[in-house]
Amino acid sequence: MERDICRRQLFYIEDKKIEVYLSSGDDSPVIYLNTFAGEGKQVYQLLRNANCQDFTFVAISGLTWDHDMAPWDIPPISKNDTPCTGGADRYVQLLTDEIVPKAESFVQGRVLWRGLAGYSLAGLFALYSLYHTGIFSRIASMSGSLWFPDFKEYVFSHDMVRKPEYLYLSLGDSESNTQNPYLKTVQKHTEELYAFYVQKGIGTEFQLNPGSHYQNTVQRTALGMEWILKK
Repeated sequence: MERDICRRQLFYIEDKKIEVYLSSGDDSPVIYLNTFAGEGKQVYQLLRNANCQDFTFVAISGLTWDHDMAPWDIPPISKNDTPCTGGADRYVQLLTDEIVPKAESFVQGRVLWRGLAGYSLAGLFALYSLYHTGIFSRIASMSGSLWFPDFKEYVFSHDMVRKPEYLYLSLGDSESNTQNPYLKTVQKHTEELYAFYVQKGIGTEFQLNPGSHYQNTVQRTALGMEWILKK
């Protein structure tokens, strides 16, 4: 544990907290995770226990979740919900222009490849980023909010800046069991996007996990990241 602490770097950019857990050697991948509740350290420990290849892990917290992760504005999708205000374009710019260069200034040697991961709205953002930057070659979207209005149509009608090597999608097997007209489409949309990316020649995996959207979120996040690390 002491070794983990001494190899951890911490900095802030625009109220975002960025924790960098450095690889033990030179020339390794770097994976970025946008987090909802600062769960990065838990995910990192699970990945270390899974004996993944050596990598640098960057966990970002302090996000304005319904703004930074949302591609465009949508009204509340339920009575007690809040609206999403599309700030993803601005956050992609912040991530690529400021957060990534600063995080990787601590990395020894070469960055072999970059991955981007996220759960829920951050999983949606991970896919959306492919259409606005080419710096990520592996994507993990766990229980991604692929119900998001017009997102599927956006994917079908836009070109990616760079086609990733590998793409992981997952979903809880009961997530679509709801009367909410938006959320009930999530499995259908995820499966359609999976088929679309396979047809594009991307090495794509889709897994159904037991449970609802809110079950085993840390474990599911680590599973997706483990998959792209072991490819």
